[in-house]
Amino acid sequence: MSSSTPLKGSELIDCARANMKQGIEIAAKSCGYGDSVSNFENELKTACNAMGIDVNSFSDLISLEQNISETSGVEIAPDTSTKL
Repeated sequence: MSSSTPLKGSELIDCARANMKQGIEIAAKSCGYGDSVSNFENELKTACNAMGIDVNSFSDLISLEQNISETSGVEIAPDTSTKL
């Protein structure tokens, strides 16, 4: 669902992250920036910098997200679905 007004701050970051797999044009439209991809990227950069996230463009946000998801960890799960 597209926003009727351009999103700002953490709402913009959340919307951009939610739509990043569809590409920058779709993310810009979904976040309320229509066809103005450059305004979208500028506001995204401003929002990220305000939150202490080092992002200079939409592609940096994608790279950051991939690095977070590729971080190794330990999966903890029951042996079976009936034994919790």
